[in-house]
Amino acid sequence: MNKFMTTGEMKRRVLVVDDEMINRELLGAMLSQTFDIAFASNGKEAMEALTAPEADYSLILLDLLMPIMNGFEVIEQCQSDEHLRQIPIIVMTSEKSAEVRSIRMGAADFITKPYDMPEVILARCERIIELSEGKSIIRLTERDKVSGLYTRGYFFAYLQRLITRINTPMDALVLNIDRFHLVNELFGREEGDTVLSNFGQLIAELLNDIHGIACRSESDTFFIFCERQDSYDDMIESLQEKLSDLTKARALRLRAGIYSCENESDHPEVWFSRAKAACDRIRGRYGSLTARYSNELYERTVFHERLIGDVQEAIDRHHLVVYFQPKYRIQGDRPVLGSAEALIRWIHPELGFISPGEFIPLFENNGLIRKVDHFVWREAAAQVKRWRDQYGITIPVSVNVSRVDIFDPELEQKLCDILEESALEPDDMMLEITESAYSDSADGSVEVVNRLRDRGFKIEMDDFGSGYSSLNMLTEIPFDVLKLDMQFIRRMLLDDKSLRLVELIMDIARYLEIPVIAEGVEEIEQLNKLKEMGCDIVQGYYFSPPLPADRFSGLIEKECQNRREEHDND
Repeated sequence: MNKFMTTGEMKRRVLVVDDEMINRELLGAMLSQTFDIAFASNGKEAMEALTAPEADYSLILLDLLMPIMNGFEVIEQCQSDEHLRQIPIIVMTSEKSAEVRSIRMGAADFITKPYDMPEVILARCERIIELSEGKSIIRLTERDKVSGLYTRGYFFAYLQRLITRINTPMDALVLNIDRFHLVNELFGREEGDTVLSNFGQLIAELLNDIHGIACRSESDTFFIFCERQDSYDDMIESLQEKLSDLTKARALRLRAGIYSCENESDHPEVWFSRAKAACDRIRGRYGSLTARYSNELYERTVFHERLIGDVQEAIDRHHLVVYFQPKYRIQGDRPVLGSAEALIRWIHPELGFISPGEFIPLFENNGLIRKVDHFVWREAAAQVKRWRDQYGITIPVSVNVSRVDIFDPELEQKLCDILEESALEPDDMMLEITESAYSDSADGSVEVVNRLRDRGFKIEMDDFGSGYSSLNMLTEIPFDVLKLDMQFIRRMLLDDKSLRLVELIMDIARYLEIPVIAEGVEEIEQLNKLKEMGCDIVQGYYFSPPLPADRFSGLIEKECQNRREEHDND
């Protein structure tokens, strides 16, 4: 039988189950012009048809009184199967009590025997299929296919209706799995989806206890709306323990932001944006699992929104200013000014000085750091050219390449264009890439760094020792200079363990034949110890804080004077 209607639409398939041949023939005649009809003479045959590999039924017409397996047993078996439960059943009977029982068991409708109104039967079948398919579409949009929780859109639509009937104090929770991308990168996306599916199940199991609903908002972020709890610490700690058992990536960490839903005039999405702000606040704070939204956090959020809105004007009007901190080579008779690091400062016309520790992490999270970095690269290159033209010497400058820049497909071309504008060589602008940028996506970072080195750029690994995989990375990641994290320098004269760690790193660098830059040097004792260990280059407040370009020029003039005097003495 042709399964396609004249319009080209595929016919729905209907299974007619009746032990009377005459009834099967009657129903087949009534429905075959509209549907593709299959037949079964008892419940056992029906179940075999329904569970066959090629089975794809849109409706079951089911007689109740049959030999071998009756209609009630068929309904019961269908309701116990997740797939078969979705197929609507219309029972065929002449007994009123049977109609009620079958509807209570899960049947969608009933047709009374004898079949004396074909057009009514056809219309009812079409209507039941239409309603069932509508429900199926809703189910597809209702549930996230990975986690099994609600989708974000359905969650907020449902929540908007739900809150009108709630009198209990409620909370909005945002859960995030830190460093989840490691699962996908190390073990593959299939493993990542398995972790998300199992974690979604863990959340679903909690919902009855906390009287809540939940959704997966995006990749590794989940929303929960639930009755207010005095504390969520135990719940989050329990989830953290179970999360650790779900994957081999032990670096995963759960964090949660909480907002108490007090203002009913706010849209639920506002509640969750505030809970997310609280969650984001503890990113990287490994001693904290939860944070609550507060007035202080609200003011901070408003402040951050102001910074985001003002960054382009800050670039255009040069409220963002590039400072330079000198780096000195210390292994000769005297410290020699050899290079500098470019550092960004924001002098806001209304808010005053804004700490880089405030806006750089913010811009790293939202991607604006690429715009700031590009501004710094261009300003630094132009300044190197001005100094060279003025003093006749080149002071190479290190600029930061953030983890966001690493994934910019135009990174190499942008850097080369900037060098060309200022007539510089790759040696004149060194690139600092933080250890964390490497560890976030090691394979991708290595590929990018190798291409940059092929272009002639020198790569400094910044903040070495601040991450969790440093020693392993030394053998796998290409770089030209190792920049020791300042925390090592601050502690090295305070205890033997810290000092030994610095000595060990110096030994490793010497073995790898790469120079070491020690940053954060503030005392003569630190300088002397580093020189004794064989450290090549030092920067820090002992020599100079970061300076604007005009004041840094004074250091260049002094260096030029020293070189002239040394030349004259020779």
